[in-house]
Amino acid sequence: MTRTAAQIRTDFLEFFRDKAGHDIVPSAPVVPHDDPTLLFTNAGMNQFKDVFLGTGTRSYVRAVDTQKCIRAGGKHNDLDDVGRDTWHHTFFEMLGNWSFGDYFKAEAITWAWELLTEVWGLPKERLHVTVFAGDDADGLGPDEEAEQLWAELTDIDPSHITRWGRKDNFWEMGATGPCGPCSEIHFDSTPDCSGAPLVNKDHPDVIEIWNLVFMQFDRRSSGELVPLPAKHVDTGMGLERIVRVCQGVRSNYATDLWTPIFDAIAEHTGASAYTDNDDNPVDVAYRVLADHIRCLCIALADGARPGPDGRGYVLRRILRRGVRMARQAMGAEDPLLCTLVPVVVQELGDVFPTLKNDPELLAHLIEDEERAFLRTLDRGLQLFNDAAARGDGAISGEDAFTLHDTWGFPIDLTEQMARERNITVDLQGYEAHMEAARERSRAGGSTAAAATLPPDAIAGLEALGAKPTDDSAKFDDKPVSLARIVGLWDGAQLVDRLMGGAEGIVVLDRTTFYGEQGGQVGDHGKLIVEAQGNTHGGATFQVTDTQRAGDWVLHIGRVVEGDLHRDEHVTTRVDMARRTCIEANHTATHMLNHALRAHLGDGAQQKGSLVADDRLRFDVSTRSAPDATTLAAIETHVCDMIDRNLAVDARECSLDLAQQFTGVRAVFGERYPDPVRVVSIGASIDDLTATPTGDWIGASIEFCGGTHLASTQGITDFVLTQEQGLAAGIRRVVAVTGDAAASLRSTGEALLQRVEAANSAEDADLESHVETIARDHVELELGLVHRRTVDDALDALRGRVKTLRKAAAGESKTAAVDAARELAQAGGDLIVGEVPAGDKDALLAAMDTIKGNCPEAACLLASRDDSSVLIVARVPDAGIKAGLKAGDWVREVAKACGGGGGGRPDMAQAGGKNPDAVPAALDTATTFAREKLG
Repeated sequence: MTRTAAQIRTDFLEFFRDKAGHDIVPSAPVVPHDDPTLLFTNAGMNQFKDVFLGTGTRSYVRAVDTQKCIRAGGKHNDLDDVGRDTWHHTFFEMLGNWSFGDYFKAEAITWAWELLTEVWGLPKERLHVTVFAGDDADGLGPDEEAEQLWAELTDIDPSHITRWGRKDNFWEMGATGPCGPCSEIHFDSTPDCSGAPLVNKDHPDVIEIWNLVFMQFDRRSSGELVPLPAKHVDTGMGLERIVRVCQGVRSNYATDLWTPIFDAIAEHTGASAYTDNDDNPVDVAYRVLADHIRCLCIALADGARPGPDGRGYVLRRILRRGVRMARQAMGAEDPLLCTLVPVVVQELGDVFPTLKNDPELLAHLIEDEERAFLRTLDRGLQLFNDAAARGDGAISGEDAFTLHDTWGFPIDLTEQMARERNITVDLQGYEAHMEAARERSRAGGSTAAAATLPPDAIAGLEALGAKPTDDSAKFDDKPVSLARIVGLWDGAQLVDRLMGGAEGIVVLDRTTFYGEQGGQVGDHGKLIVEAQGNTHGGATFQVTDTQRAGDWVLHIGRVVEGDLHRDEHVTTRVDMARRTCIEANHTATHMLNHALRAHLGDGAQQKGSLVADDRLRFDVSTRSAPDATTLAAIETHVCDMIDRNLAVDARECSLDLAQQFTGVRAVFGERYPDPVRVVSIGASIDDLTATPTGDWIGASIEFCGGTHLASTQGITDFVLTQEQGLAAGIRRVVAVTGDAAASLRSTGEALLQRVEAANSAEDADLESHVETIARDHVELELGLVHRRTVDDALDALRGRVKTLRKAAAGESKTAAVDAARELAQAGGDLIVGEVPAGDKDALLAAMDTIKGNCPEAACLLASRDDSSVLIVARVPDAGIKAGLKAGDWVREVAKACGGGGGGRPDMAQAGGKNPDAVPAALDTATTFAREKLG
């Protein structure tokens, strides 16, 4: 009976669990939040990268899993191949088994062959394996060990074992990181089993199904290969490919993994049934849609979101490719991908539970993106047709840029459409237009659409009778108000309408949104046109930034529903959850300013700041870097102000009066309006006004036009995270508040408790305590004060460890020398024995003792601990002449201990891995020497 995909997945996991004691571990998220080098998790090994590098450990040394993987960006990018062939996917499952310093090549090869041929019954004559042929540039020879193991441990046809170069048989995750030689297993599905010449030729009938990677090296940024601390096994088998092989079909898409999604597509579109025909555009669309919806659901469920850059833009490209396919190949007029979410959740939700957390949200996110692109898709397709008709076999760079910039067509989508017509795209011209756009963006500001309104646009608004924006309601903490659209900017000119999907700027007569100013970032939210009573229908504008141009407030973003028209009334809806985080950080910034002045002196002047929703940053002038004690005092100062639940009072005062307030803070060189807004923490504006020159040193008083909390208690916690030099005499301090701060504090306090426990640990346990604390100290996210406190404590503990090591070494040396004296008392021309030496230095000291007492004796000494053996030998000239050489002697003895070594004829050293074999090895040493000495 043919196995289902679910059964094959279970077979793999249970085989390694039951057969070889592997722990079944869950998949890591496909969004690698802790690895900035990756857009997406693209291999099973990503979650174990720290183990391979020796910087992390797990509670197990053998593991097996099915890992969610996306290869749609960066070095590993299969996006362009999806749909065009039958075996590439953006999202796929990687079945893998792992050894972390435990078993190596022999076991990995044996078990792989057993699973494929005995459990799944694959025909042996259809299996081919490849091994690494070596690489001169890296100074690596061929992997003869793997080649020999395949020949000896399996019954594969020897002619099916072939050598290949670095491109095919040396696996690397990226430009840097863990890597090593690999053995790939390929399956020949040609009708007459004649596929040997097609191995590694990217042929649909001979595909790689399993890659056994033998992790041995770390590729440094210089390109150098450095041996890893231990050797590991990392195997990867694409579930989609092995299901194809086990189910006896010649296409990944002809398996039961895809049937439910294909059925759902047919149901929603009325398309003819899937026939697995490469030349049928409907079948290609089936593949693209099914692949892309799985990829989108998995990525969104793990926290990724479509966006304008990075992994967000990769997802947007994937989604828009799917939308275009649904419209052109299947005639779908409405969003289709979002309707396929339930079947993906049904098919994969039990394997990857994050899919079940909020399926409605997944569908909503996808539908929003589909609708936005559908509004511009038909017009873009018409422009593409026009460009193709006039392009003489090519789409010009200018047309490709217009499709991207105006109509949202990613360049790879334009290329795909061009390939379907057998025409090309002028990529060089496209890149020239893109670079020009980037230059315009850089010249105008960090956000192209948000740069500002040019003077002629301001003049145009004034000509229309519009007045600067009234944003006084931003201080009321009321997210909603009614306003009128007085201007719409499409990036090039003022317009009367912004169409759905278009990005631009909206100017209102009044607003509750805060425009970026004084270091505080702009608000996010929505502008909503109610459909009822509106001749144009409803509309929504997603505000992704708010800036200022003079006294005009600019709402920057994109029309996500309907069209916007000038003079329409909108409801402003500020994202108040985000605003509250910003306000907490802004209030904390004032308190930090107060603390810096209190602990660094009056010379500590503000030189800049950033108040965002996730952090705050403060640049301060100071003569020198604050030490750990001062930083701790600054953090405590702010926390004390939080705990005192101080009221925050903010009002306008005359500039002359406000400048008299004792201790008032203002940014040097800043121009302030009259009246000026004063924010006071710990003293009411009424009290300040009544007694401007009173003793207000304990209060934080600043000129500030930003928004704040009503009291300090709402901040809940405050933790410094960074302190560094910015320029001569200027330091930068970064901090977080709220839950983020509480999490850092909890982690830091837990680590400090471990430091305290280490201080009272027994001498024998101290070094292991220090090693684990030092590792976690590097890996854990800690606040700055806790990090520096642990730094100092570790220095003290390391000093104690060093003292203990020195004492232990002295004791070991004494014991070894005493044992050597006893051996020397027996005299003779041959001395063989074991001494209690804790390290090589102690063993060599013992040998020197023998030499001093018996200079003409040939001597071999061994010592051992729980896991290793040390061996040293010395042979005088007479013994060498008789035929005994120290290098040969130790090599023979080391073999008996599971090790190796060698050296000069008169002096040599070796090591072994089997301490229990020492007595027998010493017998071997005596026999070997007697035979040579006669």
